Amino acid sequence: MKRLFNYAIVACAAMMTLSCGGNSDNKDNEGKDSVQQEAQAKENRKALYTGQYSNDSTFIVISKKDLNLTVYASVNGDTLPVAEFPVCLSKVKGQKQGPGDMKTPESEPGAPFKIIQIQDASDWAHDFGDGRGSILAYGHWFLRLETPGHSGIGIHGSTNNENSVPGRASEGCIRLLDKDIITLKEKYAHVGMPVVIKQEEQGLLGYEMAK
Repeated sequence: MKRLFNYAIVACAAMMTLSCGGNSDNKDNEGKDSVQQEAQAKENRKALYTGQYSNDSTFIVISKKDLNLTVYASVNGDTLPVAEFPVCLSKVKGQKQGPGDMKTPESEPGAPFKIIQIQDASDWAHDFGDGRGSILAYGHWFLRLETPGHSGIGIHGSTNNENSVPGRASEGCIRLLDKDIITLKEKYAHVGMPVVIKQEEQGLLGYEMAK
């Protein structure tokens, strides 16, 4: 796992180096090339891997830019997507600073969050202050994340709020459709699983660009 994340850091550093210096025309061309490369990479990786892999090698990447959650696995030295789900993230954009700011925290490069607890949330209710009162709101499972400096952040369902997925409407957590949180928990999630949450406009990481 460390090798995968280090590779992403090196790739990002290389991209930053390329963006420095040169004339404006070159910068414009590099920007267009980057967008085209990312679009092509997304097209290439649409097919999800369905073969064998070790569950210990899996990790999650959440993209604020694309509003999706992708499960990756290491297969014969490559990093392949094995599942993808649409998500609803915080109503306010940016890095979380403190309680009540309605932002989803972003992990630091090379230091992913991790799932520390998987809880049955089927009877959990919440009052969103929108006049509906205290209502069921978390789907069947709450995958609690270790997010240093912040508490109460998790991946969960969207009971009574499913029309918000995909979108930006949560108070900081990551919402999936109720059927998707069940699939994520039953087929992929495990305690200790790394979870990368990208910055707002962060594009594909190095291993996501590979064919």
